[in-house]
Amino acid sequence: MGIEPIRVLLIEDNAGDYEIILQMLEVSEKAKFKLTHTPRLVSGLKLLESKKFDIILLDLGLPDSVGFESFKATINKHPAIPIIILTGLANEEIGIQAIRYGAQDYLVKGEFNGKLLVRAIQYAIERKKFEGLFIY
Repeated sequence: MGIEPIRVLLIEDNAGDYEIILQMLEVSEKAKFKLTHTPRLVSGLKLLESKKFDIILLDLGLPDSVGFESFKATINKHPAIPIIILTGLANEEIGIQAIRYGAQDYLVKGEFNGKLLVRAIQYAIERKKFEGLFIY
C-alpha cells in the first residue's frame, strides 16, 4: 500500500506549458501526483464540482477568463482548496494582491523548475490545512 498521489487540477490553455508542468510533476522523487488538465476556467470549475482535488494550479490568461478575475472566480467558489497561480506575467502587484486575497503562491512561468513547483504545492497544501485550524 503506497502513499496516495496529490490530486492536482491544472487550468492552463497553453499545451506547451501543460507538457512542461506534467513533466515536472512526473519526475518528482518527493511526491506522486495525479494531474487533471483543462484549458478553460468554466470546465475547471465544473471539474471542481464533480471531483476532489488537493490543489489548483491556475493560469491567469485563459480563453474564457482573463487576469485576476480568473482567480477570484475560482477562490470564491472553492475557498478551501489551495490555489497556486502560474502566469507568464511577472507582475509583483498582482502577485501581492493574489496572496492577500488567498492564493498560496504566485509563480512566473519560465522562472521555476520542478523542484520548486513540487515544494510550492506541498507547502500550499500544508498552509491551507494550518489555516483551517484557526478561527479569526
